[in-house]
Amino acid sequence: MNAAAELAERVGVAALEKGLRIAVAESLTSGAIASRLGAAPEAGVWFAGGVVAYAAETKFRVLNVDRGPVANARCAVQLARGCVELLGADLAVAVTGVGGPDPDEGHPPGTVYVAVSSAAGQTVDRHKFDGPPGEVVEQATVAAIEMLRAAVDKL
Repeated sequence: MNAAAELAERVGVAALEKGLRIAVAESLTSGAIASRLGAAPEAGVWFAGGVVAYAAETKFRVLNVDRGPVANARCAVQLARGCVELLGADLAVAVTGVGGPDPDEGHPPGTVYVAVSSAAGQTVDRHKFDGPPGEVVEQATVAAIEMLRAAVDKL
């Protein structure tokens, strides 16, 4: 079992214990986080679902992200908050950034923002991952599930 799958199982155990519903909003990870969470035990009880908002217009229309650049901390927080509202979850994790192979919005490849939103507030982290796009996605997936696990533990 890989790191993301192990972390997802831990998230699920903690969410079940606390009666929490969790959601995801994904851009550059394109559903990788949701697939890991959805494969965890009893996900049907605690995993509300997710939104893959890869295109900027989808972020704006579906998750109420402010128009403008989308590879930044503001967008990550708004994605997470919008997902909590849309899916009626207790908390959501969101990922946006530049997977590569080319720079975008003035950021080098591997620049990733991960945010968590809950009733306790919002938290966002900036990461710089190395490697080709597939490796950046895997690293971002693990970072997002780690951040989600930490947020669940605090609630």
